Amino acid sequence: MEFHFLGTGAGVPSLQRNVSSLAIRFLQEKGVQWLFDCGEATQHQMMKSAISPSKIDRVFITHLHGDHIYGLPGFLGTRSFQGATSPLTVYGPAGLESFIKTALTVSGTYLRYDLDIIEIYDGQTIDAGFATVSVCELKHTIESYGFRIEEKDKAGELDVGKLQALQIPPGPIYQKIKLGQTVMLEDGRSIDGTEFIGPTRKGRVVVIAGDTQPTEAMVEFANDADVLVHEATFRSGLEENAHEFGHSTIQDAASVATRANIRQLILTHISSRYLNEEEAFTEEAITSFKQTWIATDLSIFHLERIHR
Repeated sequence: MEFHFLGTGAGVPSLQRNVSSLAIRFLQEKGVQWLFDCGEATQHQMMKSAISPSKIDRVFITHLHGDHIYGLPGFLGTRSFQGATSPLTVYGPAGLESFIKTALTVSGTYLRYDLDIIEIYDGQTIDAGFATVSVCELKHTIESYGFRIEEKDKAGELDVGKLQALQIPPGPIYQKIKLGQTVMLEDGRSIDGTEFIGPTRKGRVVVIAGDTQPTEAMVEFANDADVLVHEATFRSGLEENAHEFGHSTIQDAASVATRANIRQLILTHISSRYLNEEEAFTEEAITSFKQTWIATDLSIFHLERIHR
């Protein structure tokens, strides 16, 4: 699983940090790509990355502030202009459908693919096949959500070496054994498939928070996640200012990560006021929560399958 950070800044873009957008590539799912938020110039950032508009089949919008959605009409149009015909589903708060349809209608943009717009609500669960996506309302100046992606568990690996040691040749019978079935061999032996399958591989859990001040709901929602992507608009010490505008500080995000037992915290949505303080920002973040990674534009974070 790869996290491609296309925009890691806050409301005001800079040359170093564009506004919010994150793409995830599920490499073990035929390279499926999902997009989270689509701030202005997101499609330009994609051209500098391995992310392709035509391969994105789901877009999740955390909230309707401009730095999270102004790039969406352009992305939708470009996806069509590049010849994509596969369906696209966009999820987001109430008002998203009106925004998209107005932008496409006024601009005369025709989409050659089917577009499904689903307006989300707190507590919703979305079945995406290989994973489920849960929705949690956060605390911002407008309706804002976080998403919890939970991969479904995968069956353990077939112990081919153990089968070959018993002189069971490869063939269709291996598939039956992998399914845990009991099979009868030509020589009369009965083979219990469950004895040749390794332990179930637990699915990974990723939580992506929209703009928010720290909340108890997020602590519970993010519990035991492998990765939490959380905003840190401000450095610590500015909590009062941050909370007034529905944002978090480094310490706020670190506290959520600690209490939720997160394995890896990734900070993003960083104010442009810290352009010349990157080193101090990083040092403070790691001091607050050791397993912290500061996202930068076009950086890629790799999450391997974790054996738990």
